[in-house]
Amino acid sequence: MQTTRTRETPQKASPIWGRMRGRVVLLLCVMYAISYLDRTNISTAGPTIMKALHLNAGQFGIAVAAFSIPYALLQIFGGTIGERFGPRRSLFWIGILWGVATIATGFSVGLLSLVGARLLLGFTEAAAFPTATSAMAKWVPPDRNGFVQGIVHSASRLGNAAAPLIVGGLIIWGNTFNGPLAGWQISFVLVGVLSILWAVLWAAFFRDRPKDYPKITQQELSEIPRELEKAARPPVPWKRLIRTIFPVFLVDFGYGWTLWVFLTWIPSFLADSFNLPLSKYALFTTFVLLAGVVGDTVGGVLGDRLLRRTGNLRFARRTVLLIGLIGSLVWLAPLLFGHNLVIATVSLSLSFFFLELCNATLWAIPMDVAPEWSGTASGMMNTGFGLAGIASPALFGLLVDTTGWQWPFAASIVLLAAAAVVAAVMKPRRVLPKGVSEPVSGS
Repeated sequence: MQTTRTRETPQKASPIWGRMRGRVVLLLCVMYAISYLDRTNISTAGPTIMKALHLNAGQFGIAVAAFSIPYALLQIFGGTIGERFGPRRSLFWIGILWGVATIATGFSVGLLSLVGARLLLGFTEAAAFPTATSAMAKWVPPDRNGFVQGIVHSASRLGNAAAPLIVGGLIIWGNTFNGPLAGWQISFVLVGVLSILWAVLWAAFFRDRPKDYPKITQQELSEIPRELEKAARPPVPWKRLIRTIFPVFLVDFGYGWTLWVFLTWIPSFLADSFNLPLSKYALFTTFVLLAGVVGDTVGGVLGDRLLRRTGNLRFARRTVLLIGLIGSLVWLAPLLFGHNLVIATVSLSLSFFFLELCNATLWAIPMDVAPEWSGTASGMMNTGFGLAGIASPALFGLLVDTTGWQWPFAASIVLLAAAAVVAAVMKPRRVLPKGVSEPVSGS
């Protein structure tokens, strides 16, 4: 991502809908929504699980963080495997296995079994988003990288926002039965089955190479980068790729810390601070998380629009990151000084909106700088999010147990500020295959 104008930036946005790639994007939207429903349903069920399994906040935070241990450590490996075996086969097995892991969560009987189920879920989902990014790079024109990442991540935030209502409703519904499973257990089983059904649908529809899809037109094929039509990818230039992605990884860690706060602790914060029952804190949590649905799409559209107007990748991506990170930390600040449910809900919603402006941009950068290895590059970047997922839920929970809620939120503000500093100075560049030079360069 250089300060030069790019050669492949049309003045008018390439179409997504009305093409076969639109159907691919919609399928991926469903996957992203389900994946976040699977990984964050534990937050909505958290107060119920802690009571049923006799866990305190620190222990529950450890269980939530367990997901991110394999998720963080296997991001690069998962992205590489997804590129090697192709998105079609890889995402099929990923969907099957994370469905099994979600079902296993519902059969947890204590801290160890809950941690084990979360570890399995993190292991199976580690390759999901890098592999999906690889699929997008092959099917989507490069000038729409930010938009498609914004759309699919908006779907993931829709899964977040729907989780409190869906899981809360399933828990209440399940508790009406006098069966062997409690309501929270039934919710995990049903959501896990949904993941398995998606995997079957993906395998039936998707093709790794657009030209292998029987209904695709020559017009659509002409809009996709020709260098990505090859079945085999060039060797990964590891040193150049790591050097390019490392600053993005740091920004992703700061972003990820705060995102995990929202995904893990907002239901417990609202329930504990304002003495809300399940039905009410689920509703307020949904309101907060819906702001992220809007933020993801706005961030992706804004980044691509700036790119088309200026042709300057660094300016377009950096501007969105700075607006998002700074805006998010500003709107977290009211939580340090007041205790009002309406103010807290509005502040959290605006903070989450600005935070999610960053998401599409962070995922678009690997597609921008390394489309040939977008799975591996996005895995490198998302390792920051995975490591944040190890640290954030556990440390935030420990701080809550020892200091209350204000200091944990203050720590998030500091990390967002640090991420903004890195975003302001980073200069990632286009990584080209060995022996290939940039055909056009300008000032």
